[in-house]
Amino acid sequence: MSVTVFRQEHFNAAHRLNNPAWNDETNKQIFGKCNNANYHGHNYLLEVAVKGEIDPETGYVIDIKILSDIIHEEITDRYDHKNLNLDIPEFKELNPTAENMAVVIWNRINNRLNTKLSLSIRLYETERNYVEYSGN
Repeated sequence: MSVTVFRQEHFNAAHRLNNPAWNDETNKQIFGKCNNANYHGHNYLLEVAVKGEIDPETGYVIDIKILSDIIHEEITDRYDHKNLNLDIPEFKELNPTAENMAVVIWNRINNRLNTKLSLSIRLYETERNYVEYSGN
């Protein structure tokens, strides 16, 4: 019997979408306001879904407190009130789009989970714009 457990967390972060191989005009044309040289911020909502079998001894797929601790240690403590381009090593060379952020976040959380569990995440950049990644 497989069940999915969800946990949501918030963090606030700034970033700038920019391709250094392109000139300023191309970057502005492709990324628009998101290419602001002074950066811009978002109030991100991260939704983490962990799927697996229910442990017959605990009744849990995963202890929510443990999942919450993993999310805080790997994501919110690292990203909250940070400039992703300047403060987060993964984004020194990788454009911090929501898509790239989702893959990085998924990898950081997945590395901490039991291999019997499957992980999917949704990262909301705004209420209407989000990405989903499940390791595929």
